[in-house]
Amino acid sequence: MHAIIARACNYKGMRNAKTGQNATRERRHKGSGAARRLPSGRWQASIIGADGERHKAPQTFDAKMDAESWLAAQVQDLDIGIWSVPKSRTGRGMTLGEFAGDWLAGRNLRPRVRVEYQSLLDNRILPDLGEVPIARINASMVRQWHTNQGTDKPSATAHAYDLLRNILNGAIDDEIIAVNPCRIRGASKARSTKKIKPATIPELATIEQALPERYRAMMVISAWCGVRFGEVTELRRKDVDLDAMQIHILRAVVNVPGIGFIVGETKSEAGVRDIDVPPHIRPALKNHLDQFVGLDPDALLFPAARDPLRHLSQSSRDKVFDRARIVAGRPDLRWHDLRHTGASMSAAAGANLADLKKLMGHSTTDAAMIYQHALDGRGKAIAERLSEMATQTD
Repeated sequence: MHAIIARACNYKGMRNAKTGQNATRERRHKGSGAARRLPSGRWQASIIGADGERHKAPQTFDAKMDAESWLAAQVQDLDIGIWSVPKSRTGRGMTLGEFAGDWLAGRNLRPRVRVEYQSLLDNRILPDLGEVPIARINASMVRQWHTNQGTDKPSATAHAYDLLRNILNGAIDDEIIAVNPCRIRGASKARSTKKIKPATIPELATIEQALPERYRAMMVISAWCGVRFGEVTELRRKDVDLDAMQIHILRAVVNVPGIGFIVGETKSEAGVRDIDVPPHIRPALKNHLDQFVGLDPDALLFPAARDPLRHLSQSSRDKVFDRARIVAGRPDLRWHDLRHTGASMSAAAGANLADLKKLMGHSTTDAAMIYQHALDGRGKAIAERLSEMATQTD
């Protein structure tokens, strides 16, 4: 493999060693390759084919070694006589659909994100723009497409617009187009039409009692600690430190359609965090560990009811939560609203913006670094204040 890569990239040595017409002939020798870094930081590869012409790879690459691997594969095809001209991404006739497929294939994405992107492409972008040559897409066309999306699902429209913009940025990186026609100010920001009404402390208490006992601690942690569903259902015995009164959020799980449960990183780097447990929920958490969790450090806290090794699904959660929220008189309350409830109560307990971002794991990577110590010395004080609020309500 190294020998093939060296051969594919030998054009550099030729350029340095020879000049004039002879050097030009050598550079155009079949199998000569090039790997260059684009202004975007991605790598572009090209090779002299059997026809004596230089052909670019049909996609750009995250790393130089990936570009060189493509070159090596081209050289092998040339050696055994099966080489064919790579599909060009620079022709004006290449459609957005063709480019988007290559763009998505070249991204290093989490499985759930890949599925979501493909769904946005299939349902939102490609029906209107998929057959349009990418070089012919202009600002007016994008504006009309955005208008056609309607106003009933603003979040999905914002995500689709953001994806389209990123795909066209990829076309700029690949030097297919010069400017991005996505120029609608604020179109990437979702404007929610639903106003979230946090649960009250009495409502939380009613929901807790209405749930089957094995699910109560999960609801309590989600509400009072602001933990995401994918984070709470990946919690294991080793992630709970009752002596230090902390829960360690280190991983998350997603249920990808057609694939199943996949354990991986949290939603962002900021999602990895230690959460101080309000003292008043410690008994519920301890009781749950004693009754429903195996002694193995890797035992799931909230597995599927019939399989302790399988993660709990949203559908199973909703079956019990839907009944409990109706009992509490809050049929409008979604499970994710418990996180908003936790944030609201923490704010009422004295948490500032930096505290909330650290507590909720709700920031970019850069922001996570800035707020890394925001709760040091304050997390326990806020947790204790939350318990005081709960006690006062009782």
